[in-house]
Amino acid sequence: MGKRGSRSRSQLLHTLTKKQKKHLRDFGEEHPFYDRVSGKEAKPQIYQRSENSDASGSESEAESEPEQVSGYHKLLATLKNASEEDEEEEEDEEEEEEDSVVDEVETNSEDDGSDVSMEKETTAESTKVQESMVLPADPEGKDGDGPLGTSQESLEEFTDAKHESLFSLETNFLEESEGACSLKVSQDPFLQHVNKELKEKEIQAVATNPRTTHQLKWPVLGQLVFSSKFQKLETFKPSKDVDLKSLHLQKPLESTWTKTNSQFLSGPSKSSSPFTPLQKELFLIMNSYQDLFYPERTALKNGEEIRHVYCLHAINHVLKANAQVLSNNSRRRSQKLGVGDDDDFRDQGLTRPKVLIVVPFREAALRVVQLFISLLEGDSKKKIIVSNKKRFKGEYGSDPEERPPNLKRPEDYEAVFVGNIDDHFRIGVAILQRSIRLYAPFYSSDILIASPLGLRTIIGAEGEKKRDFDFLSSIELLIIDQADIYLMQNWEHVLHLMNHMNLLPLDSHGVDFSRVRMWSLNSWSKYYRQTLLFGALQDAQINSVFSKYCVNLQGQVAVRNVPITGSISHVLVQLPHVFQRMEAENVASVIDARFNFFVNKILPQYRDAVMSHTLIYVPSYFDFVRLRNYFKKEELNFTHICEYTPKSGISRARHFFLQGEKQFLLLTERFHFYKRYTIKGIRNLIFYELPTYSHFYSEVCNMLKATSRGEEAAWTCTVLYSRYDAQRLAAVVGVTRAAQMLQSKKNVHLFITGER
Repeated sequence: MGKRGSRSRSQLLHTLTKKQKKHLRDFGEEHPFYDRVSGKEAKPQIYQRSENSDASGSESEAESEPEQVSGYHKLLATLKNASEEDEEEEEDEEEEEEDSVVDEVETNSEDDGSDVSMEKETTAESTKVQESMVLPADPEGKDGDGPLGTSQESLEEFTDAKHESLFSLETNFLEESEGACSLKVSQDPFLQHVNKELKEKEIQAVATNPRTTHQLKWPVLGQLVFSSKFQKLETFKPSKDVDLKSLHLQKPLESTWTKTNSQFLSGPSKSSSPFTPLQKELFLIMNSYQDLFYPERTALKNGEEIRHVYCLHAINHVLKANAQVLSNNSRRRSQKLGVGDDDDFRDQGLTRPKVLIVVPFREAALRVVQLFISLLEGDSKKKIIVSNKKRFKGEYGSDPEERPPNLKRPEDYEAVFVGNIDDHFRIGVAILQRSIRLYAPFYSSDILIASPLGLRTIIGAEGEKKRDFDFLSSIELLIIDQADIYLMQNWEHVLHLMNHMNLLPLDSHGVDFSRVRMWSLNSWSKYYRQTLLFGALQDAQINSVFSKYCVNLQGQVAVRNVPITGSISHVLVQLPHVFQRMEAENVASVIDARFNFFVNKILPQYRDAVMSHTLIYVPSYFDFVRLRNYFKKEELNFTHICEYTPKSGISRARHFFLQGEKQFLLLTERFHFYKRYTIKGIRNLIFYELPTYSHFYSEVCNMLKATSRGEEAAWTCTVLYSRYDAQRLAAVVGVTRAAQMLQSKKNVHLFITGER
């Protein structure tokens, strides 16, 4: 009978609505409003107790007696049935919550061991309720919740204040042992930044003020450009020696940082400075809360160095912000509510997420979280609490055996595409003192780690019913790492994200408005948001994002070093490079001007059968489609390979091109980025546009030697460029030659490489 009774109770609980389950959990019985009525005799529910029931009655008697249904209950049941129809879709999304309620009511410690998929989408209130139930009893996170999903059918106001939770900022207080000593220091850059008050006149003047700039040269970073649209532009030079105490790091980061960063410290610098020279200069800018654009981050050389230092800054910011909230909680409790000025306690934004870290692959997210754990743990023998850690490693880790052992690719390719390279993910991280919760609901998270695609699917597009971007409303620190890879993924996702940053939320999400900072209420958050942008190259699209969307009141700092030698110097084959300049009236007309120039001036030279084995390298997929359609229309003998071509199509195209059965091969840059295949049989090379990555130029040129059969004297290379390609041109030929080529009256320039 025990199993049968347990099964019936489980089935009964699965039919309850969200409100019924909440009432059942809080009071141990169902609300009378939801008494079940049917034509058959129904057994009374095990948690419902009638007022006139006999206390000495046996359980078997209670189960055998039919329930007496009053006319009042029948009337209520009709109302209940109507409301249940409205909540039917909502209940479909609450399987996870129902499971946890079943466990609590039945006091059953058995766990089915099955983790819910990360992409499981739940409503905001459902995730809140589950958070309060799972955390104290389930630190390993078997019932861990997924990130906030796109389903917004029943968004309701909620707050952590109703349920005591380990990670709730509202119901926790600052421990005396922890202390917020750094927050009491008036020179703390965090406090100086968030407490700075802007005036309405300054905000209005930003739209019309010209951008003031100032250039400085730093020992490691090189040429820096400080700029600001606010009247006061602050510049500074790096100090020679940096003391950790002077950086106002929150506990326990002062003690844990040196160990976490020890792999980059060697020799005499290990004892004197906790930072590498590059990290020191980067952190000084980060800690001043100025926007930063660093376009020299490479996966091979300094990628991990930079990841360490921005993770230090991010977790330092979160710990300080949370310490301020918890400290004010303690002050309010000691003063009693109503005593003191409410403005003294304005310490948060309209939503809880403070830091957004955008990374391209799951492997990068894994490394960021591991750094957070290391920075909070350090040398301490006492391990910090990390919930859902096992599930996180399973979903973000990788199996080394999955990678083919004989795959040979360049070093930079191996460094970028290491580990789990799935690009659709998002995860919330809640941090409170010495505890971390992974897979926290977005509105209960301090840090969000996501890919552009993962964010795009939750932000949605205008007109969609299921979309949400309120969690971006109070982001105070935006970190975009490896920005150049997003050019190869989908740059539109980055622009879509930036357009939805720091907008006023559509819902209150249970916020206490008496605790919200005034500049956040005034919708001025974008002027207080610090943006850190890291990439591997200077690109017009990345520069545009930095100049258009970064309006931090502290100003902006961009590293603007120019390449002295270009990647053409790495071309090993003897090859004449003909650079042909085309004229365009403006940026908008460049695309059409390039196509017309290619069709009318370049292509006729290669139509002859003598000019066979011609590879046309096309960086833009849209240009690729346009050329492919034109070649089909003209019935040219060609084949093509793009990132969407199946393996069989790739093999056929490479074979036909190598054997000379196809005269032309159209190749997209994204295919080369993701695959790095060596295309054999090239004799003539055309760069329809200069490559995004400068080293791709030398890589493609060096493919000519893959099948050398004595035709070296007939090899050719033609490159199209315009005056709007100045940055890419400088990266290929060097800044001095690029300036001469752009200013010259001649439109054709010749370079010869590989001469002995």
